[in-house]
Amino acid sequence: MSISSKLPQVGTTIFTTMSKLASDCGAINLSQGFPGFDCDPVLVDLVTKHMKAGLNQYAPMSGVPILREQIAVKTKLVYGVDLNSETEVTVVSGATEAIYAAVTAVVKQGDEVILFDPAYDCYAPAIELNGGVPVFVPLELPDFSVNWENVKSSISDKTRLIMINTPHNPSGYVWTQEDLDTLAELIQDRDILIVSDEVYEHITFDGREHLSLLTHPILRERTFVCGSFGKTFHVTGWKIGYCLAPLKLTEEFRKIHQFLTFSTATPLQYALADYLSEPFRYLTLPDFYQKKRDLFCDGLKNTPFKFTPAQGSFFQMVSYAHLSQESDYDLAVRLTKEIGVASIPISVFFSDKKDHKILRFCFAKDDPDLMKALGKLQNIKL
Repeated sequence: MSISSKLPQVGTTIFTTMSKLASDCGAINLSQGFPGFDCDPVLVDLVTKHMKAGLNQYAPMSGVPILREQIAVKTKLVYGVDLNSETEVTVVSGATEAIYAAVTAVVKQGDEVILFDPAYDCYAPAIELNGGVPVFVPLELPDFSVNWENVKSSISDKTRLIMINTPHNPSGYVWTQEDLDTLAELIQDRDILIVSDEVYEHITFDGREHLSLLTHPILRERTFVCGSFGKTFHVTGWKIGYCLAPLKLTEEFRKIHQFLTFSTATPLQYALADYLSEPFRYLTLPDFYQKKRDLFCDGLKNTPFKFTPAQGSFFQMVSYAHLSQESDYDLAVRLTKEIGVASIPISVFFSDKKDHKILRFCFAKDDPDLMKALGKLQNIKL
């Protein structure tokens, strides 16, 4: 039987590859973006409580009402934005589903979608599976900021959607008010929508504020904002996210969501609703992760790498271009095997796989593991 693949260029992701290699080699896994520590035991107890209470059947398609209400409360507290929890908040099975459902809801055959390059690996496949055409706009190195003249020149009559990610993975760049205002100016007179991946919304550093697209009056009316409890509360394995969008966009989004997963794990939703009732549990995240970023960056000063501390996310990029011409993939594999520290080569995030001699490390790990990894990295020879 012959099968014509819809994604012929797609193989096993680098995250799976590097995590498996780290496991096989007994290396410290600073590659895949998941916390190396458990969630708050209180959250586990809440799940158990709701399971024992018999809340184990299908949740409503859009999410249990109390969780949607708590998301709306959080949005008001953090961003000063009022959302209708019934018509503008949808709970989904992870931010990846939210992104796919949003793209599927609005992208049709031949539509062009602007992506900022490098981009997280689930964006382009979602576009292509829906008949869309990815249009890659390179970010400006070394800080990975947006070149708005390039964005303007990339917009055409076929542009239907622009996908953004702030704080950005892999670079950690955090969008500014000027970024939001410029984007709004570019699209306000055009029939262009936005998907905004904001899964690291609570992980910003050095006093930087995450500016959700919800906070901009022009952008809010045409944006799907995708968030993740997995990133926020260290429960990536739960795969629970959400989509915030105005009524008309939410209606189209839910048409897709109901045929992807229909609903998301019920007791987990009730547990998260209870947990969100104490805002300090997410408001303290910037300080929590900044300590880890600072610890990691302080240790990196004793390595041969060059770097600028990340503005947000739980990733730190390092450059070795001044030391070696070895490919980033080969170096990532070699460091995993030879010194026992796994990372991600960021060429995999670029549409053309261009190698800028940069590795990405995840510092969302226990401090002893970070210190051990830094000790190994300080002894490398390139």
